[in-house]
Amino acid sequence: MLAWASVAGAVALWLADGGASGFSSLAGSFTAVGIVAGLAGMDLVLLMLLLAARIPVIDTTVGHDRALEFHRKLGKPALYLLLAHGILIAAGYGMAEGLDPVSEAVALWVLVPDMWLAFVSIALFVAVVVTSLVAVRRRFPYEFWHAVHLLTYAAVLTAVPHQFSVGLFAAGTWQRWYWLALCIASGAALLHYRVLEPLVATFRHQLTVSRVVPVAPGVVSIEMKGLHLRDLAGSGGRFFIWRFLAPGLWWHPHPFSLSAEPIQFDVAGTGVLRITVRNLGRGSRQLAAVKAGTRVAVEGPYGLFSTAARSRSRVVMIGAGIGITPLRALLERTPFEPGNATVLLRGHNEAELYLGGEILELCRQRGATLFHLTGPRAAGGPGWLPETAARAGHGLASYVPDLGDSDIYICGPAAWARSVIHDARAAGAGEEQLHYERFDW
Repeated sequence: MLAWASVAGAVALWLADGGASGFSSLAGSFTAVGIVAGLAGMDLVLLMLLLAARIPVIDTTVGHDRALEFHRKLGKPALYLLLAHGILIAAGYGMAEGLDPVSEAVALWVLVPDMWLAFVSIALFVAVVVTSLVAVRRRFPYEFWHAVHLLTYAAVLTAVPHQFSVGLFAAGTWQRWYWLALCIASGAALLHYRVLEPLVATFRHQLTVSRVVPVAPGVVSIEMKGLHLRDLAGSGGRFFIWRFLAPGLWWHPHPFSLSAEPIQFDVAGTGVLRITVRNLGRGSRQLAAVKAGTRVAVEGPYGLFSTAARSRSRVVMIGAGIGITPLRALLERTPFEPGNATVLLRGHNEAELYLGGEILELCRQRGATLFHLTGPRAAGGPGWLPETAARAGHGLASYVPDLGDSDIYICGPAAWARSVIHDARAAGAGEEQLHYERFDW
């Protein structure tokens, strides 16, 4: 509601400052509609920046993945509004001066202060939105997409000057104060949460790689030692952004969850923590060869995949592939009575049940029920189950009869997780019981 109200507020302030008078002629109407499109488009762009700023109240309320999903959905409407803004303004001004839209656009570029920056801004927005399309971004490595995506900041910075210099936001108007406040607040949020907090966390924890331990073919655990790790206790399930400060690696951010709660050696929080990584591409493949002593920059934790989301007395944890490893950390600290937890691990074979031995021991210690679900994928029925289980008519309720009184944590490949969620909903689980989050880009 706040998001859409901000767009309505931007337009309402323009109307309150006499904007409706522009509709007195055809040329003025084109210009007025163009101004409204520009106001709405710029408001959506700033909203997109806030959604991607990792602001805690957003991150822990709707989740990082849902905030970014909304962020992506706003991309096309924002671009269309900004393009309409430019076209309608050029048409409206051109009609008033007897020029065609192209000639008027050239005149605006040459004669109006800061207007050339607005054209640059539009070009940058087009580049960002086009490279963010699924069909396009999958053709490029993450690093290329991320570098282009950073042009959003340049696009915003080049869009702002003409808004204040051409007289739309006249001195003393509510519009001017609204947009100044919105731009400053958005910039401050980005600077604080995307730059300052990660720098503070990196210097505070002083993480360095202590060793890399093979777990399975293509899977390694990276152990890091550091300071004040008590601050990170209870973060099992939530994810961090890791940057390994070594040649060829330092510029590549990796979103990984802890695979074990931090082990603290003293009351000051000195200790070790661990992530477990699977070779899923060039970036993660390089991490298997990272050397001991490598410094590590850290951001986070992020997301709402944690014990703070609990609403029921019982808990169910369902993981597949490398998605099993965050559940191992979550299992350590999640509160439940013996007998009130069920853990289901899915893999094609036992070797793909990563950290399965550690999870088995934790289940024994804490009184949790553990199922190993191995075998080829089911062709029919619940697609997340092995073929033998699906053929026998099993579903999630077969393993968890008291599903209605359980929090359900799901972590694994996106298509597989959707199948689990569908099965859980079919078994009567409510949305507040389902806890899942995507970490991919």
